Amino acid sequence: MKNNLPIYSQLKEQIIRQIAEGELKPGDQIPSQYELCEKYQMSHMTVRRALNELLKEGILRSIPGKGTYVASPTRPADSGSLINFSSQMARLGMKPSTQVLSQEIIPASTVLAQILGIEVGQPVVSLYRLRCADGQPLSLTQCYLPHDLCPGLLEHDLAANSLFDTLRKVYRLELVGAVSNVHAVLADEEQARLLQVKRPAALIVREQVTYLDNGRVIEFSRSFILGDKYHVKFQEGGVPETKNVTR
Repeated sequence: MKNNLPIYSQLKEQIIRQIAEGELKPGDQIPSQYELCEKYQMSHMTVRRALNELLKEGILRSIPGKGTYVASPTRPADSGSLINFSSQMARLGMKPSTQVLSQEIIPASTVLAQILGIEVGQPVVSLYRLRCADGQPLSLTQCYLPHDLCPGLLEHDLAANSLFDTLRKVYRLELVGAVSNVHAVLADEEQARLLQVKRPAALIVREQVTYLDNGRVIEFSRSFILGDKYHVKFQEGGVPETKNVTR
């Protein structure tokens, strides 16, 4: 393991390496938290954080009552959305609100480094938010941004202010495009609690990579959206127009 990374990140890298080298394949169940603690001599808190981050990054997926598995790769589904959450809610005549569940600076894992176009271990802004409309939970969104492009981002109130608007107005960044993947999952215990639904409940997962005018990636996000609050409208010619509530 890489000693210059925090302990939980070392475990993340170990699991990512096993997937990359084929020791773990899509659909394979990974060892339990207890087994990982025993194998790597790590605390339950350390192992839990590593697994939670791999779940949020889409490397692993959890099946309630069964275990944690290596996720299957997904393919691009639409051209993405650069419209912020508040603007979308205004269009729908709804009052938006956001709760920041966690925010921190973390070292980039191999997967995040590849997506964001940075070096492994470089600082990344991690932002986890609950999005609501008219007081009702709609989605959970985990965002990752290269810290060098938006230093001091977590000093801003990202519950009251749009992330994309902050990037544009404060950091003078030009967001020009995005690519998204869309697939479905069952809500885990934490997601069901935060979104106030009973399990089993279907969620739509939207993964989005957002680009700047210079070609750099500014954000990678994963949004877990209530299935009955999301739809995709495909226009003639295969150009999709996505209407959702994730930004």
